[in-house]
Amino acid sequence: MTVLHSAPKFASNDGVIEALSAALGDVVVAAKEEHGEVVLTVARDQIENVLRLLRDHHEYQQLMEMAGVDYPSRAERFEVVYMLLSVTKNHRLMVKVSAAENTPVPTVTTLWPNAGWLEREVFDMYGVIFAGNPDLRRILTDYGFEGHPFRKDFPLTGYVELRYSEEDKRVVYEPVKLAQDLRQFDFMSPWEGAEYVLPGDEKVAQQPAPPPVAEPKTTEKKADTGAGDKANDKAAQPSGDKSEKGDDK
Repeated sequence: MTVLHSAPKFASNDGVIEALSAALGDVVVAAKEEHGEVVLTVARDQIENVLRLLRDHHEYQQLMEMAGVDYPSRAERFEVVYMLLSVTKNHRLMVKVSAAENTPVPTVTTLWPNAGWLEREVFDMYGVIFAGNPDLRRILTDYGFEGHPFRKDFPLTGYVELRYSEEDKRVVYEPVKLAQDLRQFDFMSPWEGAEYVLPGDEKVAQQPAPPPVAEPKTTEKKADTGAGDKANDKAAQPSGDKSEKGDDK
């Protein structure tokens, strides 16, 4: 029995940008198609209204994920990305807003309850404040963690390290102490044509090439073997006539 579904297997992006831009109006800052997905950038203070309209009137029923991005060179260094899914149209949509450290983003927990944890993740990793979130606490890092580890200016080593103390019988935090400075590792393969000289290569370049052999040495008579008459006589015998082992002792 053939089952027909109203949603297409692959939804097209044709006309989506035009339709949504007309519906949202001036709150749309930018709209584009990138990597096969429609991306809308909207005004930060209107994000709740935009997502409500997309959910209620354009069939984007689910908030699948939220993410943050850090661009330190921008005045508003953070981007908050909302990833929506239309189950009925089988179509995905990305909505972005920009924010700075001191510019809160309105919460969307009023639209989707799962946004509570997603906003907490972005807050924990980037430090973006979500105004109206009823439980804006860290969710991935430990209690008392300092800083936001997904920021580009956060040190790779962090600020503190933890270990189990046998003296205190508990986990303790201490400032990071590195046995050596961070090193730069070069993983370019020399088989792929490295543009630098590896240690030792300069010695190979300085060694002269071996001289050619004037007359190759060959063994054409018994005297050239250096093994003696007894061994020469033995070697000269046909393979079927050779004595058994021990006969020539």
